[in-house]
Amino acid sequence: MEKSMLNEEQIIAEGRRTIAVEAESLKDLGRRLDRDFAQAVKLLSLCRGKVVVTGVGKSGIICRKIAATLASTGTPAMFLHPTEGLHGDLGVLSKQDLVIAISYSGTTEELSKIIPAVKRQGLPLLVLTGNLSSELAQSSDLTLDISVNREACPLGLAPTTSTTVTVALGDALAAALLALKGFSADDFALRHPGGALGRRLLLRVADVMHAGDKIPLVKDSVSVQEALFEMTGKGLGVTGVCDENGSLIGVLTDGDLRRLLADYKNPLSLTVFEVMTKNPKSISAEELAASAVKLMEDAKITSLFVFNDPVAENRVSSPVGIVHLHDLLRAGVV
Repeated sequence: MEKSMLNEEQIIAEGRRTIAVEAESLKDLGRRLDRDFAQAVKLLSLCRGKVVVTGVGKSGIICRKIAATLASTGTPAMFLHPTEGLHGDLGVLSKQDLVIAISYSGTTEELSKIIPAVKRQGLPLLVLTGNLSSELAQSSDLTLDISVNREACPLGLAPTTSTTVTVALGDALAAALLALKGFSADDFALRHPGGALGRRLLLRVADVMHAGDKIPLVKDSVSVQEALFEMTGKGLGVTGVCDENGSLIGVLTDGDLRRLLADYKNPLSLTVFEVMTKNPKSISAEELAASAVKLMEDAKITSLFVFNDPVAENRVSSPVGIVHLHDLLRAGVV
């Protein structure tokens, strides 16, 4: 077989052509979404069992992805290989389930053989196909069109555009269903406890803050030198400043100390009240750790004092903790 030699510009052009073809098909898909799509989402929302997604070949791979997306967004779902279904795995179907069958041609033999069993059980059948006149489409309760004008493959043979469109339609179904159900970020977090995503969605400030004797605090009447000792001992590069009632009224950081050394001949003899930054930023212990990161980024600071009450302004109590950017880095929130 003679190989075609392409230069770098031609390779890049081919990649851009492929993406352009698929992008245009996605636009077409979006334009033709209609009441059938809305009805499909409503049908999925009424499912009281699980959604069983089935297909073979490339469609089977997409089925696995759609099932995984549905499951992670609050809709119990699983993939069923039609061939395995013919040999006993149809036993996973229960009376309250819904079946999604995917076949671009609409003539997949393995699917055609299991559909009668699905219909005998009276289960709702949603079909995604590029052939609306196929027997599979005609047997469905609702059919969604995944047809494309052409495949992005230079030969027009390999499933490329059609698979992209099918994945996108699956995502659209899951996203619309999520919105219809009122699925929240907390719901999502409960299904993603592991990894960076879980840490961002589940970890609270209280889980990573320094508490008790580890909180750097000094009275407003002490000298800068004493505050320096407290900062050094606690190792966070900052100390809170409290009034005689123990309420946090200010903060002194190692950055402040460097500026004091440049501005004063003997800054260590000053009181912290004279040089502290008043009204320091703070956060509730029950806030997400990810919220602490955003607050630090917005304020261009590296630490926050933590309180039990949810109101961030007018603190009238002692802090229950302090959280530093390094703590959030170690926890994998950043």
